[in-house]
Amino acid sequence: MASRFDHEPDRSRIARGRWGEALAASHYQRQGYSVLDSNWRSSTGELDLVLRRGPVYVFCEVKARRTERYGPAAAAVGVAKQRKIRRLAVEWLEANRCRGVEVRFDVVAITGVRVDVIEAAF
Repeated sequence: MASRFDHEPDRSRIARGRWGEALAASHYQRQGYSVLDSNWRSSTGELDLVLRRGPVYVFCEVKARRTERYGPAAAAVGVAKQRKIRRLAVEWLEANRCRGVEVRFDVVAITGVRVDVIEAAF
């Protein structure tokens, strides 16, 4: 028999994810980037962070894990996830009427409190 808890989200994972996104956004802001969007959603999925510095638009996927027990955080951004982020980036650019801009895809991998920023990850 299923309990009422079978479909509840793991709040600790959600909180860690939001914390990681805020940490990543702060890092980029210290580097002179503007945060244009966070947790932008469409029917395709969600973009964690959309940033801009000068002519460069950065679509950033943030992965935050307590430990590397299940592998490094960056490894969670495989080929299928990269494809989805690219599709979402196109949707975001179209929705915001951005054409002919320079685009970069970054991954911020957080394990515990260690933060690794991987620019142009894919």
